[in-house]
Amino acid sequence: MRIDQIDLFVSIRVNSWPLSFFAFLCVSVVSPPHCIYISPMPNPQAVIFDMDGVLVDSYSAHFESWKSSAARYGLTMTQPDFAATFGRTSRDIIRHLWPNRFDDTALAAFDAAKESDYRAILSAHLPVMPGAEDLIASLHQAGFALAIGSSGPKENVAVVLKGLKHGSLITQFVDGSQVKHGKPDPQVFLLAAQKLGIAPKDCAVIEDAPAGVEAARRAGMFSIGLLGTAPREALAKYAHVIVAHLNELNPPQIAQWIGNPPK
Repeated sequence: MRIDQIDLFVSIRVNSWPLSFFAFLCVSVVSPPHCIYISPMPNPQAVIFDMDGVLVDSYSAHFESWKSSAARYGLTMTQPDFAATFGRTSRDIIRHLWPNRFDDTALAAFDAAKESDYRAILSAHLPVMPGAEDLIASLHQAGFALAIGSSGPKENVAVVLKGLKHGSLITQFVDGSQVKHGKPDPQVFLLAAQKLGIAPKDCAVIEDAPAGVEAARRAGMFSIGLLGTAPREALAKYAHVIVAHLNELNPPQIAQWIGNPPK
């Protein structure tokens, strides 16, 4: 057999499980190729997105909705207070900024009014974060399971998923109504991983808020901080890595980070 009669190549076949890769070495001479199984690659992996400030640039929409809803109660939402509490549930923010002012019924009404104002602003124009839709598509194509872990209500998540070009590729979400403890408690991300059927250690979280990167780290997941809402120093304590833009991220890189997290 001459060497030019031998065709060697490696093919990668992806089965129905996320990132469950199987490599085959195939040798063809005259007869059809014969494939030899080499080795399996990593466990199924997932990426969990925070929503506000990661998938949608909703900072301004949230601030405006806080100002309008607070004004109905004769209150003022300042820029410093808003920035310091961004990423937490509305209920937690109301309790924190105006303690003992609202009973449960009044707090729920305030919360509902604020989120309704927010959805009205967002529905008029969905400010998708640059690179978000391409990243969702590439992660799905690479086999990652995808979810949202948000502090907002389910109605907010529904507006965003409907407006995103590839929103249907995000198969699970956890919203503020499904958890008892908001970020930085890890419950939201642990529940998202449970819904996806992926172990926390095999998940990465993309977050823009200090409370969010802390929640991801406490969940035992790879924590990716996205600049924009908070400065680098505010994310650095809990984020494993920090990026300035979503287009700096790609599936092979995230898969490697999950498989080899820093100590």
